[in-house]
Amino acid sequence: MRTARTLVHARLPEAAPARRSQRGVVLFVALIVLVAMTMVGLAVIRSSGGATLMAGNLSFRQNATLAGDLGIEAARTWLAAQGPVTLENDSTANGYYATWDKAFNPVALPLAGWHDPNLATDAAGNKVRFLIHRMCALAGGITPPTAPPNQECVTLADPGKSGSKGGVVYGEKALTGTSQPYYRITARIDGPKNTVSFVQAMMY
Repeated sequence: MRTARTLVHARLPEAAPARRSQRGVVLFVALIVLVAMTMVGLAVIRSSGGATLMAGNLSFRQNATLAGDLGIEAARTWLAAQGPVTLENDSTANGYYATWDKAFNPVALPLAGWHDPNLATDAAGNKVRFLIHRMCALAGGITPPTAPPNQECVTLADPGKSGSKGGVVYGEKALTGTSQPYYRITARIDGPKNTVSFVQAMMY
């Protein structure tokens, strides 16, 4: 009996360290879970902030595109005030070119290459500039005898051709009789936060 009591007293001290070690493991696991939850919370905050920023950028771009109508109207007003002979040659001071310029790339063209019609910056902070290209391959007239050799233009054909408005069918060259060339107007809008937008319109 004494031996059994001695064994019982000898085993009791061994159980205490096991319980203390278990408490340490639970604390370690709790810390890991807390860190993971913190990281998830930060990720959610960051993603929501990114979505808000994206929505704001889209709004800036939409406002800039709408402001392009000012540039189109300013270019149309300038065109309407010019005579046919004036429009046969470049007027770079007014942002006008008598040819369609196959190499024209509005995205790559630096800001200095755009015509500034001195339009006031709108309430949203958008500044509008434009360029006008006559849809002809060469400067000069579009019909004989003033048209240069090998002249090509996108024009309105004689009445009765190519639909109700007489538009030229692809491949046709309406260079005889009375023809009206098309003009391509490209507006560039620079808005807040480095927003840049482009709008194009065709007129005749």
